[in-house]
Formats: sequence, structure tokens, C-alpha cells
Amino acid sequence: MSETAAHPASTQTFVIIGGGQAGGEVAGELRKQSFTGRVVIISEEAQIPYKRPPLSKGFLAGTVTEESLFVSQPANMEKLNIEFIGNARVERIDRAAHQVHLADGRTLAYDKLALTTGGRARLLSQPGGDRPNVLPLRSIADVKKIQPYCVAGQRVVIVGAGFIGLETAAVLVKLGLHVTVLEGLPRVLARVTAPEVSSFFERVHREAGVDLRTGAQVEALEGDERVTHVRLADGSRIAADFLIVGIGVIANTELAAAAGLAVDNGIVVDEFACTSDPDIVAAGDCTNHPSQFAGRRIRLESVQNAMEQGRIAARSLMGKREAYQNVPWFWSDQYDLKLQMVGLSQGYDQLVLRGDPATQRNFAAFYLREGRMIAADAISRPAEFMLAKKWVADGAVLPPAALADESQPLKSLLPPA
Repeated sequence: MSETAAHPASTQTFVIIGGGQAGGEVAGELRKQSFTGRVVIISEEAQIPYKRPPLSKGFLAGTVTEESLFVSQPANMEKLNIEFIGNARVERIDRAAHQVHLADGRTLAYDKLALTTGGRARLLSQPGGDRPNVLPLRSIADVKKIQPYCVAGQRVVIVGAGFIGLETAAVLVKLGLHVTVLEGLPRVLARVTAPEVSSFFERVHREAGVDLRTGAQVEALEGDERVTHVRLADGSRIAADFLIVGIGVIANTELAAAAGLAVDNGIVVDEFACTSDPDIVAAGDCTNHPSQFAGRRIRLESVQNAMEQGRIAARSLMGKREAYQNVPWFWSDQYDLKLQMVGLSQGYDQLVLRGDPATQRNFAAFYLREGRMIAADAISRPAEFMLAKKWVADGAVLPPAALADESQPLKSLLPPA
């Protein structure tokens, strides 16, 4: 990926397809790495690259502005000479000709290409899932459609009790709506956390007034022009003024697959964020990358992954070989609580609780496998989370009894040399 005499860097064009956090990071990092050529971001959305986590929190609640979501403010993008083409869909990548073809007939030549196509909200498969009051929550445009419904007394059914569903429930119940959350699995956050932590969040939401139902299978959406009731497999019917769907994300890999790039639960990249084409990198929710931490290939949907992998992708475009080696971490804000998670808890054989999730509103959960810490969840305990981040990264072996003993400061538990 070196500069050639025929195409000095100042005359090269680097195109980024996708205007999410990863796309913004790639563009900004290219300038930090002193790339002087043309940088163009093409996005199907109208807005310049923005952060998605606040969408289901402060932005939905109306406490943060649209401008505060931007990865880089318009004036800064102008200063960095980063071009943005919004409301534009790339229809095809011609790898042989080094061109991208837009749906409106335009073509754009590239020297290097970054795919940061992200993911799209998974929708309900039942008839009626496309009615106007059945709404996903994935973009600024989605939230703007939801906000007119957010009036005290309105009845909302939220399908899915992952982070999006629970964060949205916390916001809407505080706004005075009647909130029902339906989760098909036996517990909330089942894919990412232990039953004890799931039980804690179920308790918190029910105490706040949310009608939270687990093991709830949606059988039908009733109503003509709009959905008026949700019918469950057990025969119960729930009245609804509108629905919010938070049942996961589908990686946007179709463009890459059509271009002949390797795709397998995401666009396949190596540790340098490079695809099977030497002139194309990919980063963010859409990628499947090798994780040294997990010991396998993974696809991560997280801001941290979008940011860090995006920067690695930009450096690869500049010819710098820096491996992406991260320990995954995530967070979620619900009510007055901050859940911070590090590592991947799948496969743990021992759970150590520090504090009591049945009675307290702050505690930590440490996941051990063969004595080593592989993950941790901290609820409103930021100092303990910072220690856990280091321990998970190191695969620290710590005495479980001491981890659980709140009379002993965590920072005094130094792993044996």
C-alpha cells in the first residue's frame, strides 16, 4: 500500500463507504497520519458521521442535541478537507476499475477504499412489521420518527430486552409512557451477562414501572393501518400506540459480497483491518476480525471496536502495519445506573459477586475460567471497572474470596508475580 510515482499521495483519492463512527474515525485518522490526498465519505444517511450510543439515551430523551452526536463537527471536517456525500447509496464496487457506482448514476474513482457499512436493525418478520408505528431505533432518522409518540400516557411495546430495548424503556417510562418490554429468551441480556446480573436489571425495570415479560413470544401484530395490539403465543394481547423493535443488528455485507470480497458473519479482515483485496480495508460493526483476546474470529458491535479498528484501518491505508489487538468493552446507561462491561463472559466456570445484586444498586460481577478473569461487569462502580479492565487484559488469577470481600479494597489485590 505504498505511494507510487504515478499516484503521489497528494493526488490520491481514498473513499469511505459508510458514515457511522468507524467511517468518521477512518477519515480523521487519515488526516492525523498526514494523508494529503482527497478523502470522501459516502453515506446513506443525511448526517455526517455520528455516535449511535446516545440515540437510545440522551437524544431520545431530548437532553442532548443532534450536533453533539457528531464524531467531528462540520467546521472541523471542512478544515480537514473531508468531503461528505450524504443521502447516497453505493450500488456497486468495481474493483478492477477502482470505481464505486452510486444508485443515482454517479461514479467515483478511488485509489484505496474503506468499507465501514455498519449494520441495520433487524425487523420483525410477522405480518404488520412494516406498519408506520412499528419502529426500529438505529439512526437519528429513526429517533425523529419515534419522538412524536413520546408523550405521557402513550402505550409502547418494546420488542427485545438487549441494551437498546432496556435503555429505551428507561427513557420512556421516565417520560410517563406505559412501557411493556417483551423478551423471547428466559431472561434479559441473556447473550452477554450472567443470570444474576439479568435478574438485577429485571428488578430495576419492574420497580421503575416497566411491564417486563421474559419468555414472551410475539405471535401476531393486530390492526389494519397501524398495529393496535401485540398478541403473544400464550394468547395474551397487549394494547399499543406504537412499537419499538430492538432485536439485533444485521451486518451490512451485501456490497462487499457482490464485489467478491470474503464475507463470513461480517466482512472478513485480518488483524490489520485489510480485506481480501489489498486496496480495500473494512472496520466497525460490519467486520469479522481475528481476536487475540478471544482466541477466535469475532464480529463486535461496539463503539470502542468502531473507533479503534477504524484507526487501524486508516493506518493500513497509509502503509503502516499495526495489528488490532483489543480487549472488548461496552457500557449501558439505564436510569441512574451505569453498566460497564469488559471481556467476553461466554465460557466462564465461576462467577464472583462483589456486592449484592438482589438488594443493592451497585455491585461488580467477575467471570473466571480456570481461575483466570475473562470478563467483568461493574454496575455504578467505575473505580472497580478500571481495575477489572487491567485484570481481564492480563488474564489475572485472583483469590475469589478476596474479590468478593468488600471489606478488602480491590486495589490491594495484586496478582501474584
